[in-house]
Amino acid sequence: MFTGIVQGLGVITAISQPAPDFRSHTVRLPEGAADDIQIGASIAHNGCCLTVTAVNGNEAQFDLMGETLALTNLGDLTVGDAVNIERAARFGDEIGGHVMSGHISATTEITRIEATEHNRTLWFRLPEKLKPYILSKGFVGLDGCSLTIGTVTDTEFNVHLIPETLSRTLFGQRTAGERINVEIDAQTQAVVDTVVRVLAAQKAR
Repeated sequence: MFTGIVQGLGVITAISQPAPDFRSHTVRLPEGAADDIQIGASIAHNGCCLTVTAVNGNEAQFDLMGETLALTNLGDLTVGDAVNIERAARFGDEIGGHVMSGHISATTEITRIEATEHNRTLWFRLPEKLKPYILSKGFVGLDGCSLTIGTVTDTEFNVHLIPETLSRTLFGQRTAGERINVEIDAQTQAVVDTVVRVLAAQKAR
């Protein structure tokens, strides 16, 4: 389980890809993220839950299967790229964001960025299959960041980012056209899907 509060940026230091559907990469973790780390621990990369397979100081190695490479933006990474990093939540931790599983629902693209002196608004393409779950003032996980949804149109949605988020995460350097991992809020999905099933059952009577 994760909370969507990114601890900092990790940097890809090595990639090994012996087959098209399998890859290992090594990440230099941000300060504090490697403390007491063990093989088998879960760490989110851009919101995607990966398992530690080797540890060397402040660097950790992770395996990525074909499904992960195909369905997330982790398959686009090259050596030197940065990723948003979050260690798995522990009982007793403060949940400053919202509960996230680390399972990516889809990817989308940044369509435009509106910048002011202190803040930034990012607009994203609204994937058709996610439309029922992207609601104004609801939660969404974007590259592992727990964010509140702002405006939703038929084709786009946006989020408003404060300077702290811009400095701590990849969103401070993202540009239009880049692909972003999306995790919809599980509670929102459960409520929406339940309502749809109930209405369908009532209509069928």
